[in-house]
Amino acid sequence: MPIACFRSGRVARLSIAAACGLLATVPFANAAAQDSKSSVAAKELSETLDRLKLDSIAAADPTDPNAFVAALYFPGAQLLVVAAKYSAPTLLTAKLGKKEYRDTYIDLSSASIAATKIFVMDQGCNGLLARPGDQPADSWEQANKTTSFDGEWKKAKLTEEEYMKAFTSADQHYARLLELLSAQAKKSGS
Repeated sequence: MPIACFRSGRVARLSIAAACGLLATVPFANAAAQDSKSSVAAKELSETLDRLKLDSIAAADPTDPNAFVAALYFPGAQLLVVAAKYSAPTLLTAKLGKKEYRDTYIDLSSASIAATKIFVMDQGCNGLLARPGDQPADSWEQANKTTSFDGEWKKAKLTEEEYMKAFTSADQHYARLLELLSAQAKKSGS
């Protein structure tokens, strides 16, 4: 049975099989839109932390001697990541040397230079998702401004383009932070 589609005043006919074939590609397009740079990095970090039986990890940022990143890991549930500059970097460097990752996380969370602080709540330990569907939304906090990646840009008074630009920027930065943590975890386990 044909389906009528109106286009430019002309009627085109599609068979039900062709229409079903077109509709079947929609979920794949949505799945591709969910891919993020941080998803691969989050999976790698989670697997490394599981293998090493670690619930926290921290690392120095090689691009800035005063900057650090740390994470608390709740397997399969949540990855809390903080990155910031620290006014007494030698203290954190010493803690990293002793593998005091949880203490480093606490120090970065509470006593870092506020203007440089980034805090990420990665729900599901699967990287940032622009449209989380039925799982809790990830969030990104930077310079005391929190962005919830819940797919509801209108609620945040953003255009879809602004929302996706904020997501892409956060996702790229978050992937880099996760890669630093993964490298440190791998060194820690050797």
